[in-house]
Amino acid sequence: MLKADNIVSFHQYLVAIGITWLLIIVLLARFFQIQILGHDRYQKKANTNRIRKVTTTAPRGLILDRNGQILVDNLPTYVLTAIPGELSEKGEKFGIISNIIGLDSITVSKNYKKYYRGRFIPTRLAKDLTFHQISKLEENRLNLEGVYYQQFPERYFPSKVRASHILGYVKEVDKPIRNSLDDKNEYELGDMIGWNGLEKKYESYLKGKRGVYFYEVDAFGREVGYVTDLPPQNPEPGQNIITTLDINVQETLEKLMEGRRGVILVGIPETGEILGAVSAPDYKPDLFTGLMLEQEWKNVLNYPEKPLINRFNQGLYPPGSIVKMVTAATLLNNPEFDPYGERKCEGSYQIGDRLFRCWWIQGHGKMNLTSAMLNSCDIYFYKSIHYFDLDKLSNSFRAFGFGQPTQIDISGESSGLVPSISYMNKRYGRYGWSKGALLNISIGQGELLVTPIQVFNYVNLIASKGKAKVPHFVMVDRLPENVQPDFESDLWDRIVLDMRAVIAHKNGTGKSAQPNIPGLKVFGKTGTAENPHGEDHAWFTGWAEYYDQKFSIVVLLENGGSGGTVAAPMAGMVFSQIIHHQEMAAEL
Repeated sequence: MLKADNIVSFHQYLVAIGITWLLIIVLLARFFQIQILGHDRYQKKANTNRIRKVTTTAPRGLILDRNGQILVDNLPTYVLTAIPGELSEKGEKFGIISNIIGLDSITVSKNYKKYYRGRFIPTRLAKDLTFHQISKLEENRLNLEGVYYQQFPERYFPSKVRASHILGYVKEVDKPIRNSLDDKNEYELGDMIGWNGLEKKYESYLKGKRGVYFYEVDAFGREVGYVTDLPPQNPEPGQNIITTLDINVQETLEKLMEGRRGVILVGIPETGEILGAVSAPDYKPDLFTGLMLEQEWKNVLNYPEKPLINRFNQGLYPPGSIVKMVTAATLLNNPEFDPYGERKCEGSYQIGDRLFRCWWIQGHGKMNLTSAMLNSCDIYFYKSIHYFDLDKLSNSFRAFGFGQPTQIDISGESSGLVPSISYMNKRYGRYGWSKGALLNISIGQGELLVTPIQVFNYVNLIASKGKAKVPHFVMVDRLPENVQPDFESDLWDRIVLDMRAVIAHKNGTGKSAQPNIPGLKVFGKTGTAENPHGEDHAWFTGWAEYYDQKFSIVVLLENGGSGGTVAAPMAGMVFSQIIHHQEMAAEL
């Protein structure tokens, strides 16, 4: 047998040995890097394929009335999800789902794209499934590999009241909403977030904490059991909040406002607690739960009565005569003003070439401050404006909280408008307005605009002689500071006395607000505010004293006409119902 000569030199042999050892060292170094230095990183990657993290939504906290009655609860519904990595032949499976649950397959596909976050993260396909639909899906489980369902707590309104503008609503977190949040990690796609009313204001209390479960999956993504070294974290329900609302008062107000447009607010003056509040028309509180078609949303949005507008803290209205107490306080603060001095009302008053009329065109005759208040005479106040200028009157309005938010615990509050000299100069020019503007503003007309919640705070301040807390809907330990008008006790007493005369005197414009109930005394002021967009608005504001209790009220009826004829009787009915419910509760 022939044997070839070894033509490899010793030098080449050493090079080959060196290269071999170098490769071995590189492999060992890479092995060390992967197994030792990169252990945590690659273990996480392996666990991502081996372990599936599933989150469960925490039930939101309940919303209760002041007596523990449930206003907002949670109702378990079913949500259909899919694991994209396990889902093959999507079109076919979406078609099966569509036939079973009655939802268009295009919508199912849109939801899949909308909520997709990754191959192994559950993606929502549909929500609000019934038990019957879930049963049908179970029957077709073999044909729906990668499709799952789980319970989801949805908001539920079991009480006899709507209170929709107070309670608000929640909204489903989608990609645009999540991107707009300051802390995106707090929410996942498909979570619910408070979007309006108390649901929004107290979101941090109500939302709770998601639960987390870890499942081990095989190479095909199928669940094979829990991961023992990663214990599950059960969801923590949100905190309950107790509101200041009384469900019986709220029901009374809602019934009174059926078929009307406007606002009623009832509360406790000293504490600022709101017992009931209605902005009418409103909407069903469950309007935003479940699936809403685009056309349904357009119908609500374009409804001419604007049910989505919260009139009690967003609506801007001329207040009319209900703010004459502000003008009276401005007058009484001037030492030269004599409240007993008389001025004659002849039904009209002329300044320059403009004629300003009283609502009682025949004229009230001789009036002092008290008789002018109880008769709601405009001419008396027209003839008294030489005791103040616009800025002094403006300061008085601001002292009572007008022209600024009340800081009520519902977002979206309007500030209103209290015109000053600088405002009028900017709007009309220095010579573009006259003293006639001051006449209008002194009786609650002209450029002056208020919200009903500001009026509520204003009457609370009068009833408590400047010590009222800010209006609020939820029992909390700390409240923002309220305005505190700095008036002498004699001035407060005088205003309260005149407001009682409005009700108790035979000529008082608010006498129909006094129910025939022994021990009940009502104080108030009516207003008929001219409205440039239609019929006059009817106002009544005041409070009732029943032994050691006080209940304040604001009634506004849009285009309702006369405050004394329409709004005052409604206030009387509310006071009657409050006393009736109290007596019934005392008998139990």
